[in-house]
Amino acid sequence: MIPEQFTRAMDNVVVLVEEKHPTESLYGLYHGVALTERTHQYSGALPDTITIYRQPILARATSYEGAREQVITTVIHEVAHHFGIDDDRLDELGWA
Repeated sequence: MIPEQFTRAMDNVVVLVEEKHPTESLYGLYHGVALTERTHQYSGALPDTITIYRQPILARATSYEGAREQVITTVIHEVAHHFGIDDDRLDELGWA
Protein backbone atom coordinates (compact mmCIF):
# COMPACT_ATOMS: atom_id res chain seq x y z
CA MET A 1 0.00 0.00 0.00
CA ILE A 2 2.83 2.45 0.79
CA PRO A 3 5.02 2.93 -2.30
CA GLU A 4 8.45 1.34 -1.95
CA GLN A 5 10.35 4.62 -2.42
CA PHE A 6 8.61 5.93 0.72
CA THR A 7 9.05 2.78 2.81
CA ARG A 8 12.77 2.84 2.03
CA ALA A 9 12.95 6.43 3.29
CA MET A 10 10.94 5.80 6.47
CA ASP A 11 13.11 5.44 9.55
CA ASN A 12 12.38 4.08 13.03
CA VAL A 13 8.59 3.99 12.70
CA VAL A 14 6.02 1.24 13.20
CA VAL A 15 2.47 1.04 11.90
CA LEU A 16 -0.14 -0.28 14.33
CA VAL A 17 -3.86 -1.01 14.13
CA GLU A 18 -6.02 -0.46 17.21
CA GLU A 19 -9.77 -0.58 17.69
CA LYS A 20 -10.18 3.11 18.60
CA HIS A 21 -8.39 6.05 20.18
CA PRO A 22 -9.07 6.14 23.95
CA THR A 23 -10.42 9.71 24.02
CA GLU A 24 -10.99 11.03 20.48
CA SER A 25 -12.73 9.89 17.31
CA LEU A 26 -9.71 9.66 15.03
CA TYR A 27 -8.96 7.57 11.96
CA GLY A 28 -5.24 7.67 12.59
CA LEU A 29 -2.46 9.30 14.59
CA TYR A 30 1.25 9.90 14.08
CA HIS A 31 3.24 10.08 17.30
CA GLY A 32 6.93 10.81 17.12
CA VAL A 33 9.56 13.10 15.70
CA ALA A 34 9.21 13.81 11.99
CA LEU A 35 12.24 13.06 9.84
CA THR A 36 12.61 16.79 9.14
CA GLU A 37 12.83 17.55 12.87
CA ARG A 38 15.36 14.91 13.91
CA THR A 39 18.79 15.91 15.13
CA HIS A 40 21.81 13.94 16.32
CA GLN A 41 20.05 13.73 19.72
CA TYR A 42 17.35 11.48 18.20
CA SER A 43 19.75 8.52 18.23
CA GLY A 44 18.53 5.53 20.25
CA ALA A 45 14.91 6.72 20.46
CA LEU A 46 12.01 4.29 20.58
CA PRO A 47 10.20 3.97 17.24
CA ASP A 48 7.68 6.58 16.20
CA THR A 49 4.18 5.15 15.76
CA ILE A 50 1.52 5.46 13.13
CA THR A 51 -1.71 4.10 14.56
CA ILE A 52 -4.74 3.36 12.41
CA TYR A 53 -8.04 3.18 14.31
CA ARG A 54 -10.32 0.47 12.98
CA GLN A 55 -13.73 1.24 14.53
CA PRO A 56 -14.09 4.90 13.40
CA ILE A 57 -13.13 3.92 9.86
CA LEU A 58 -15.63 1.06 9.75
CA ALA A 59 -18.36 3.21 11.35
CA ARG A 60 -18.03 5.78 8.54
CA ALA A 61 -17.70 3.36 5.65
CA THR A 62 -20.77 2.21 3.76
CA SER A 63 -18.92 -0.51 1.87
CA TYR A 64 -15.75 -2.56 1.81
CA GLU A 65 -14.36 -0.27 -0.88
CA GLY A 66 -15.20 2.81 1.19
CA ALA A 67 -13.37 1.38 4.19
CA ARG A 68 -10.40 0.48 2.00
CA GLU A 69 -10.21 3.98 0.55
CA GLN A 70 -10.38 5.56 4.02
CA VAL A 71 -7.57 3.30 5.27
CA ILE A 72 -5.42 4.31 2.27
CA THR A 73 -6.11 8.01 2.85
CA THR A 74 -5.41 7.69 6.57
CA VAL A 75 -2.14 5.80 6.09
CA ILE A 76 -0.93 8.32 3.50
CA HIS A 77 -1.90 11.19 5.81
CA GLU A 78 0.00 9.76 8.79
CA VAL A 79 3.06 8.75 6.73
CA ALA A 80 3.15 12.32 5.44
CA HIS A 81 3.43 13.52 9.05
CA HIS A 82 6.42 11.20 9.47
CA PHE A 83 8.01 13.06 6.56
CA GLY A 84 7.25 16.42 8.18
CA ILE A 85 4.20 17.47 6.18
CA ASP A 86 1.68 19.34 8.36
CA ASP A 87 -2.13 19.27 8.25
CA ASP A 88 -2.41 22.58 6.38
CA ARG A 89 -0.25 21.29 3.53
CA LEU A 90 -2.08 17.95 3.51
CA ASP A 91 -5.35 19.85 3.22
CA GLU A 92 -3.96 21.77 0.23
CA LEU A 93 -2.95 18.46 -1.36
CA GLY A 94 -6.36 16.86 -0.70
CA TRP A 95 -5.14 14.38 1.93
CA ALA A 96 -6.62 15.99 5.05
